[in-house]
Amino acid sequence: MTDSEPSDAAAAEPPNCSSTKLLPKIIPSTELLQGRREVWIEHGSEMYRLRLTA
Repeated sequence: MTDSEPSDAAAAEPPNCSSTKLLPKIIPSTELLQGRREVWIEHGSEMYRLRLTA
């Protein structure tokens, strides 16, 4: 990489404080699974499955 090429580090910088509020909330899978191997998540009229595979 040369000095004129953009680095990947610039893209990985955290957003400024004003855009932090727009970031999605991160919920650990362990919090959703609570010791189970699978949970179903209802969203509107749709059902989604979260399964521990490892």
